[in-house]
Amino acid sequence: MFNFKLKDGRDDRIGMTATAGATDIGITLDGPLGDKSTFLVSARRSYLQLLFKVIGLPFLPTYTDLNTKYKYKIDNKNEVTFIGLGAIDDFTLNSEANETEAKQFILGRLPVNTQWNYTNGIAYKHYGESGYTTLVLSRNMLNNEATKYFNNDESVASNLILKYKSQEIENKVRLETFQKKSGWNFNIGTSYEFAKYSNSTFNKIYTNVGPDEINYSNQFSLHKYGFYGSLNRKYFKDKLSISIGARIDGNSYSEQMNNPLKQFSPRFSASYQITNKFAYNINLGRYFQLPPYTVLGYSEKEILVNKENEITYIVANHFVSGFEYNISSSGRITIEGYYKKYNNYPFLLREQISLANLGGDFGVIGNEPVTPTSIGRTYGIELLMQQRLYKGFYGILAYTFGHSEFTNVRGLYAPSSWDSRHIINMTAGKRFGKNWEMGLRYRFQSGLPSTPFDTDSDLKINWDRNFAGILNYNKINTLRNDPVNGLDIRIDKKWFFRGWDLNVFLDIQNVTGNSIGQNVLILDRPLDENNMPVGDPLIKNPGAPLNELRYKLKTINDSTGTVLPTIGLVLSF
Repeated sequence: MFNFKLKDGRDDRIGMTATAGATDIGITLDGPLGDKSTFLVSARRSYLQLLFKVIGLPFLPTYTDLNTKYKYKIDNKNEVTFIGLGAIDDFTLNSEANETEAKQFILGRLPVNTQWNYTNGIAYKHYGESGYTTLVLSRNMLNNEATKYFNNDESVASNLILKYKSQEIENKVRLETFQKKSGWNFNIGTSYEFAKYSNSTFNKIYTNVGPDEINYSNQFSLHKYGFYGSLNRKYFKDKLSISIGARIDGNSYSEQMNNPLKQFSPRFSASYQITNKFAYNINLGRYFQLPPYTVLGYSEKEILVNKENEITYIVANHFVSGFEYNISSSGRITIEGYYKKYNNYPFLLREQISLANLGGDFGVIGNEPVTPTSIGRTYGIELLMQQRLYKGFYGILAYTFGHSEFTNVRGLYAPSSWDSRHIINMTAGKRFGKNWEMGLRYRFQSGLPSTPFDTDSDLKINWDRNFAGILNYNKINTLRNDPVNGLDIRIDKKWFFRGWDLNVFLDIQNVTGNSIGQNVLILDRPLDENNMPVGDPLIKNPGAPLNELRYKLKTINDSTGTVLPTIGLVLSF
């Protein structure tokens, strides 16, 4: 600890923790600033890009984070807290990592991306005789930019494929109160938000009906407002706990969404303690979610297209029920079944698929005409086994079996792009004598759905737009990728000294070298001794009209799998 003198001569202490690990280096300072205030400041900077460059990966991510917190206790009934969060993320390309066709494909597809964001907020809390009231003021902003040139050559203006910039700004105020009276607990609150969104997009795209171009710039603002409350109480000697609540939301974007009574969201939950170790839980609720700003802000000829298409809130109805069994004070098992139904989900008119079926490829999602006509559902079972620290052992095992489906153009359910049927996550550890500790993390996910390529992917006018295959959305998500799994291991050794601590650890990520990828199309070209393509791509029917020229293509897998070992330090003063 660092010691410093206050004006009245008393000693106080500020703690400092410095960390250096596999991906970043960071520092944290925290402690009191007198009798009435405390603070926390932390900063983190990555050097993952250096490691990725050494091991020859084609993308180089860099991030910088800064977090602050200050709390001032005015008196026994009043306090003020300030929180500030900020981050900068840069994503560049490593042009030297092009020794394989898979890496050449990644370099040709990935854009250069820059993103920064911040959130600042101040909260005033007043404690009363039976509860407290909170007033929160906050502001958050997100800036997102992406650029891509053909062959990553910026020297020729016509090589520009993508130039995207968007900003989201939200200013919020929330007032709520929590009270306890005569065995009842209740809270009531209201919120208001003023949001601004701007988007400037130039993008050459390819579709199933030929090449196209998106080119627009637009901005809009809207007011959001909401009211909410909940009430809960326990019965039968605290064996039964019941909670009911409701929320209404609206905004000024359109007539479809400006009446908050149309977005009425009731919620109900209950828990019954059958025995000292066995309990039953149930949760029911309706939720309204605003579509992404990219959907709301899409414009053609300075007209908000999706406003004209009567886009509205996404409706989600949730049902969750299950049992909890406490093995002992250090362990428990829970099993839950869930069913969730989605209405008014955005349906993409260009691709004729649901937004949820579009996939997780790198790019701008929802920046096109949509209608609120897609329907979805997800259902399954979740099993959780937890062992808190007991005789040096601890661990948690979670297994999920589920389905996720959304309707296609024919109104039939098709697997969503996140329809992973089986997911296993396990974390376990053991504390040994002399301050040694070992932990491991294992994860498994069955293959996600994928869509076959269209037979016109090899048309020159299509390929020259985006240098990748066109997906056949008439067969949306009819294929499955291979399952993925990974294992991480970490060993810690700690030393405790007078006034400071040292923790040295060995961290090995992806011990099994598991690779994640999918089948992709590339030009079928001859390669030289360095695996670099040479000569012109082979074209079928070279004498055909321009719109009938076709490239010769082949399929490869763009999977990447790398073991990442590192030695890290954590210093605490």
